[in-house]
Amino acid sequence: MNWDWEKLRDNQQKYEKKQGGSGPGMPRPPQMDELLNKFKGFQFPGVLLVGLILIALYFGSSTFFTVDRNEVGVIQRFGKYSRLAQPGLNFKLPSGIERVTKVNVKTPETEEFGFNTYGSSDKYRTSAATPRQESSLMLTGDLNVAVIPWIVQYRRSDPRAYLFNVKNVKSLLRSMSESTMRTVVGDRSINEVISSREEIALAAKEMLQKEMDNYEAGISIVNIEMKKTNVPEPVQASFNEVNQAIQEKEQTIYKAREEYNKAVPLARGEAKRLILDAEGYAIDRVNRAQGDATKFKAVYDAYAQAKEVTKKRMYLEAMLEVIPQLGSKYIIDSEQKNLLPFLNMGTKGSNLMSPDNLLRKGE
Repeated sequence: MNWDWEKLRDNQQKYEKKQGGSGPGMPRPPQMDELLNKFKGFQFPGVLLVGLILIALYFGSSTFFTVDRNEVGVIQRFGKYSRLAQPGLNFKLPSGIERVTKVNVKTPETEEFGFNTYGSSDKYRTSAATPRQESSLMLTGDLNVAVIPWIVQYRRSDPRAYLFNVKNVKSLLRSMSESTMRTVVGDRSINEVISSREEIALAAKEMLQKEMDNYEAGISIVNIEMKKTNVPEPVQASFNEVNQAIQEKEQTIYKAREEYNKAVPLARGEAKRLILDAEGYAIDRVNRAQGDATKFKAVYDAYAQAKEVTKKRMYLEAMLEVIPQLGSKYIIDSEQKNLLPFLNMGTKGSNLMSPDNLLRKGE
């Protein structure tokens, strides 16, 4: 753009006349060409230039930032939560106005209880030189002391809650983990604690997750892993003796139950057989008695209809049963005369019986 210097000079003179002129005592205003010449001759010092470059770099680096794919950026404006920044390149206001805190939400982290990983510098973990780890000493439901080391794996599921709801999330997590594990172990015997570690770990995980949700700590429990469970070393020998005695007791009970399972069914079978035999004998006796009664009643009915015939028939049937049981028998006609008494037929106990005597005795 070309300047009309003549016009500018005329305007300047008109302005001076309007203000009362420019006498010798009045200051003369700077001319435009003089100002341009001054600016043309001005040069920036090297320090100032470097400072401007550093300020530009600072504001550029404080306004643009990158979030890793495993992280989420939490942006605060004047200390108050503003928004979340997703993975990738993001923009924010310069430092002093907005501040970003990157939180890893995908990589699980680990807290150890009752033992110390080699090389770990976590101040919450007990030293490897400590003979007893207090966090792993627990009282079981049957009043035994057990050494229970375990690991808690967790992930930051809610970055906003993780940063702002709880002051020290890790301390809360450790305290609640110990409390939860002691509660679960206190409801079980020492044998259950030693043999059912997976069940205890699952129950502790569910209970710990509920507690962290109640505190809104933004923590998601991934897994709880229980290491080898044992009793304290000073009572290890006594505990082994108790276990051996318990095993012998169980073995004795098993053998007794085995004998019981053999003897009791056999006795029950024998008793059932005797009962069935008795019932069969009773049924047989009843049936025979009923048959005898029916037979007697039939005979009585026949006797009532023909007494003489029935009487004679009964006599003959009785003789058919009695006579075959006698010894030698001699039958003599009662009309026989001149019989030589070779035999003593009249003596007591003689086996000879005449038909008259037989009829007489039958009557």
